[in-house]
Amino acid sequence: MEVQPSAPQGAGPQPTKHRRRWIAALIPLTALALSGCTLPSFGAYKSDTTTGQETYRLWQWFSVGAVIIGTFTFLLIVWAVLRYRRKGDTIPKQSQYHIPLELLYTIIPVIIVGVLFWGTVVVENKVVAMPKTNVKIHVNAFKWGWGFTYPGQNAVVVGNTTQEPTMVMPVGTDVAVTITSTDVMHGFYIPQFNFSRYALPGVTNEVTFHAVKTGTFTGQCSQLCGLYHSLMYFKVKVVTVTQYAAWLHSFDTPAGKLAAQAAQNALKIQMSAGLPVVSAVTAGVN
Repeated sequence: MEVQPSAPQGAGPQPTKHRRRWIAALIPLTALALSGCTLPSFGAYKSDTTTGQETYRLWQWFSVGAVIIGTFTFLLIVWAVLRYRRKGDTIPKQSQYHIPLELLYTIIPVIIVGVLFWGTVVVENKVVAMPKTNVKIHVNAFKWGWGFTYPGQNAVVVGNTTQEPTMVMPVGTDVAVTITSTDVMHGFYIPQFNFSRYALPGVTNEVTFHAVKTGTFTGQCSQLCGLYHSLMYFKVKVVTVTQYAAWLHSFDTPAGKLAAQAAQNALKIQMSAGLPVVSAVTAGVN
């Protein structure tokens, strides 16, 4: 009498082929769900500045291209795994020097890289352009706060840690912004402008904002700069041209001059330990 080998103790029924296929299909879907990706923005802001919107559109096209290429590559891998999976000791037929196929998978990636490079250059040229403007703001970062001064005007705004100072700027106008740091590396980051730029000691960075709508937006330091980095927030308030002129004029009143002088003195104290600022090394519109 032939005795059949018993199954290992505790072993359950083996998954069916249909079940394995469902598991294989759920893996990429689960990864997509856990990624938290939002469509059609792919996690980016539409932006409230002209070139920030250009950057947003470039990011969209890059993301769509990545999804298409990634999906195609994934399907090729799955097809190869299923089509050429090992069956016993059989080795699939080997082939080489398929000239048309080799040309195809060489030329297509070159074209893709060329298109991505061209799109990046076009948008980057818009980002780094510096149109002439009379509206200027000097941003100075220090541990752990921000100072905003307006060259040619009496307006000065300073705040640190929980104070969240506000940088006021007009809508529909090119605003030239210079960014410096008193002490260590900081990051001048405004998420809804799709903009981030280093604030470096001894270096001046420049950018031009052109806001397309009014509103108040949150900014923060994006570089770990010390103990109270997490409290280094600020606000950007975009107002109409008339409101901006009235805001500047408020610093010409006796009370406004006193407030501006106090803020200027506080900023000088913060900057007294910093390094000298040299000529600008980067520029750009956002």
